[in-house]
Amino acid sequence: MIDFNLDSDAIATLAWNMPGRSQNVLNEESCNALCDAIERVVGDTDVKGILMTSEKADFIAGGDLEWLLTSDDPAVLFERVMRLNRALRKLETCGKPVAMALPGMTLGGGLEVALVGHYRVAANNPKARFGLPEVTLGLLPGGGGTQRLPRLIGIQKSLPLLLEGKRLSAADALKAGILHAVVDAGSEVAAAHAWLLTAIASGAPAQQPWDVKGFKVPGGAMASPAMQQVIMASNAMVRAKTYGNYPAPQHILSCVYEGMITDLDTALQTEARYFVQTVLTPEAKNMIRTLFFSMNEANKLAARPSGVPTQRYTKIGVIGAGMMGAGIAYVAAKAGLQVTLIDMAQEAGEKGKAYSQALIDKQLTRGQTTPDKAQALLDRITPTTDYALLDGAEIVIEAVFEDRALKAGVTQRSEAVIAADAIFASNTSTLPISGLAEASARPANFIGLHFFSPVDKMKLVEVIVGKQTSDATLARALDLVKALGMTPIVVNDARGFYTSRVFSTYVLEGMAMLAEGVSPALIDNAGLQAGMPVGPLALTDEVSCELIHKIDRQTKLDLGDAYVARPGHAVAAQMVALGRIGKKAGMGFYDYPQDAKKHLWSGLKQLYPLAAVQPTVQQLVERLTVVQAVDTARCMEEGVLRTARDADVGAILGWGFPPFLGGPLSMIHSIGVAAFVAQCERLAVQHGARFAPPALLLDMAAKEQTFYPKAH
Repeated sequence: MIDFNLDSDAIATLAWNMPGRSQNVLNEESCNALCDAIERVVGDTDVKGILMTSEKADFIAGGDLEWLLTSDDPAVLFERVMRLNRALRKLETCGKPVAMALPGMTLGGGLEVALVGHYRVAANNPKARFGLPEVTLGLLPGGGGTQRLPRLIGIQKSLPLLLEGKRLSAADALKAGILHAVVDAGSEVAAAHAWLLTAIASGAPAQQPWDVKGFKVPGGAMASPAMQQVIMASNAMVRAKTYGNYPAPQHILSCVYEGMITDLDTALQTEARYFVQTVLTPEAKNMIRTLFFSMNEANKLAARPSGVPTQRYTKIGVIGAGMMGAGIAYVAAKAGLQVTLIDMAQEAGEKGKAYSQALIDKQLTRGQTTPDKAQALLDRITPTTDYALLDGAEIVIEAVFEDRALKAGVTQRSEAVIAADAIFASNTSTLPISGLAEASARPANFIGLHFFSPVDKMKLVEVIVGKQTSDATLARALDLVKALGMTPIVVNDARGFYTSRVFSTYVLEGMAMLAEGVSPALIDNAGLQAGMPVGPLALTDEVSCELIHKIDRQTKLDLGDAYVARPGHAVAAQMVALGRIGKKAGMGFYDYPQDAKKHLWSGLKQLYPLAAVQPTVQQLVERLTVVQAVDTARCMEEGVLRTARDADVGAILGWGFPPFLGGPLSMIHSIGVAAFVAQCERLAVQHGARFAPPALLLDMAAKEQTFYPKAH
């Protein structure tokens, strides 16, 4: 667990080496081992210096969240945190010099342990990152991070790492003052050892800066007017960004403010109390469930059918060099794959390749890549009009316009060239995969891969299984998503699949509210306060009313008598008739003047007069979130979704469903199925059948079933 070695220089090396794990983590066993090791080295008079490092590629990757969630008892959690804090405090105040040799990743609890060292030296490892990312999972550092980091580098410099979870490279961590040195990989232990020899030879007891009499916080103490202003500004910024939906950032600020006006021992208790309070919030539980456990399962291809050999990709084809195709080409080339990028005109293909050039140019200016790597990536993309160059591609992904005839043509031209076992994938966002597969001579090898725009930033891929798609094709398609470094969810074929379908309920509900006479500013502000990245009307402008109206018309044609109109579609149709189709036209629900900020179109008041009585923001927030959650439940009932995991991961990554709710099904889980059913029934009476709970939820409520284990 933690290997011990005392050398002839009286230096004890504590090397983390957790068995059966690729990374070291802080859990019950390792914390016990750490506390025991600290007792040993502190109490042993033969030990003159202490070196802590790792036998693995990384130092410590953070805390084990499974262990964190094993108790809901605040007293148990508080004592668990304080036991670690007491041990770390004992180590840094024992008078013996302590050096940390950090070979790689040092995040969360790992950095908190490292901060206890009097000297920190890291390997020059390009993959290594240093930071306290707990806030991204709805948590705060509980091992002294909110107290030692501000005392080390200053309050103002520490806040972005604490409040945003920023991860720094070794060079940036050195520049920030978190590290004392960065050395060639493999020499960090020797460097730490050399420092310890010097420190031992000096004969002076080792002390942390904050334990030295007369210590002053770098950049100013909390009592200074400048730091008071920093905290006030940070409070305002947190509120503006989170709308009060996320307890963790607010608690982090409280930890810093309260802790920095006391001694460190008192401050650690303050942090521990806030840590326990935060861990037990539903927001933290939701975020940990989806953004950690479910995301890790998705990334590890939990949905992959077993018994299919892993597909190793070397070459792919991409048809259509527009924004989507160009983005797919870039991420594939970045992953080291050869890409044949096909369009109808060579000029269009070259333009698609230029998209990668533009992304790389930005990276070069920021020092994020080298000219050699940049050129190698570009050399892997071959723009062409010649389908014969698809020969050798293990998979072809079409990203052409949403036109069935056009897609059928490129399917057939591609299959005439590629190997019999190669996969053909459609990047459609709306057209059913089983219908598109009718153009294929090998429908078992046909699958949907729905990427999101911009592809280089949006990590989700919705993998759509058609009626004839084989398990082998699904497994191999998932292998590609993993090779691209993206996160897959798997859904069964249906109109709009999952993400496009449920996303549309949000924008349509916003338009339905407008038709009811709700103030457009109130509608969009409610969307933001609900935790969505953009209000529903502003988001409609981004995707365009024209697209929403076009999909609605096609759906009506396809379904005939089975078509059911949804409130909101009539508003989209009216906006299209007025030519106000959205941002791309410079006018939609908003006007987009070239020399000023966008603003709501004044004509909306005449088109949709305001109702005499306006709903509360909370009433609108409820509608905007429940409408998405209830339709997600319908997707589960209809078999579109296979797992709650994919529902929640897809919602957060795909269209920005509020992370603090954990996803639509996590939201239902937190509320309780029976309580959510009652909520839906009330909203259905008030606003229509779109809120009616499906039979699945009624049955689950009657049987007291949940989407996730109750402990989670």
